[in-house]
Amino acid sequence: MSTSPGLEPLHLSSEFNYALERMEAGANLFITGRAGTGKSTLLQIFRRSTAKNVVVLAPTGVAALNVQGQTIHSLFGFPPRLLQSKDIRPNRRYKRLFTNLETLVIDEISMVRADVMEGIDYALKLNRGNSLPFGGVQVILFGDLFQLPPVVSSEEERQYFSYQFASPYFFSAACLDHIDLEMIELQQVYRQDSRYFLGLLEAIRNATVDYDELTALNERYEAGFQPEAGVPYLTLAARNATVTDINSNALAQLETPEMLYLAQVKGNFPESLFPVPAALKLKVGAQVMTLRNDNDKQYVNGTIGTVVECKTESVIIEVKESGPPRQIEVGYEEWDIIRYTSEGADITKIGTETLGTYRQIPVRLAWAVTIHKSQGKTFDRIIIDLGRGAFEHGQTYVALSRCRTLEGIVLRSPLTPRDVMVDPAVVEFYETMRR
Repeated sequence: MSTSPGLEPLHLSSEFNYALERMEAGANLFITGRAGTGKSTLLQIFRRSTAKNVVVLAPTGVAALNVQGQTIHSLFGFPPRLLQSKDIRPNRRYKRLFTNLETLVIDEISMVRADVMEGIDYALKLNRGNSLPFGGVQVILFGDLFQLPPVVSSEEERQYFSYQFASPYFFSAACLDHIDLEMIELQQVYRQDSRYFLGLLEAIRNATVDYDELTALNERYEAGFQPEAGVPYLTLAARNATVTDINSNALAQLETPEMLYLAQVKGNFPESLFPVPAALKLKVGAQVMTLRNDNDKQYVNGTIGTVVECKTESVIIEVKESGPPRQIEVGYEEWDIIRYTSEGADITKIGTETLGTYRQIPVRLAWAVTIHKSQGKTFDRIIIDLGRGAFEHGQTYVALSRCRTLEGIVLRSPLTPRDVMVDPAVVEFYETMRR
């Protein structure tokens, strides 16, 4: 039901080749593009192919797990609050690492706030003893600002941003005025191939959707829709409570015996970062989604299927994609929380060490998932449930763009103009960068 650009042998497009050339040349880059353009794949290709000393960071623990990186706050020792220069001190533990660092990659840059961006610049200058922007380190930023926005949670923070920065987004940090930041906007979409559907998605992404386009999308509204037996639909819901209710009720209705899979935790792996429940309850007949790419390429992160057998160390899942149904076996996998280090035999190289490991069956119940957690995944059939309406910039776009085709989408309620929310600051930034 789901595929990934990295699953098949990859033929590098001309835009991928150009991006890789600019990355190797040391350019400071903002690599962006619509959903499904292969940003994550490009990041992994660069990381595997480059000889540079590269550190990959992300704004949250979950995002860091997804890219096998470290969080921004843990590497720099930033406190979990509004960041100011007085909070930043030399980090002696990482002195050699910072000295050897050549390229800093930040994924999910849309979630990185301006205060954190300023903090990264100052911390690199301080720890490298180098007054150049970002301490002379090459900066490569990955993300789509039309998707997840940065979080500004308290009134104090809102007031601070209102007088200190033009917006909470990373691009409002003054430190970026001192580097030549080139935007590479990936154009080739791997997820969808219908030009009509891509046009509708672009209109939602940019908030330029007109009456006719909204009407076309609302043709996917079906009141009281119920999937046919054996046809797997995944509900993408705006709210956690909706997802929990759908999954728990559907599991309870199955009369098959319940199987409990318990996780194993080694080292420091906080519960808040568990990618799968520590006590995973499954039954034959349960609809589930895989959460890892399989080394044998039998499934990817986001494959939907139905449990047909619960074994002691694995589950057998039947997957219905194009062609006849097939069965896959999903066994225990491990997730690692890593920390970058330069304490190996070669003092000029940056390596990693594992702080904690989580071992569990990489599946979750998947009658429903939040729109937020569907980020980066691709599905064939989805039901979009916005509840009382979208409440975040880019939320509707993320939900719609998860599906491979327009025909695979069902709307629980019609979309309204207020569901199409885009921050004007983001639109202005892209327009400026494209000039």
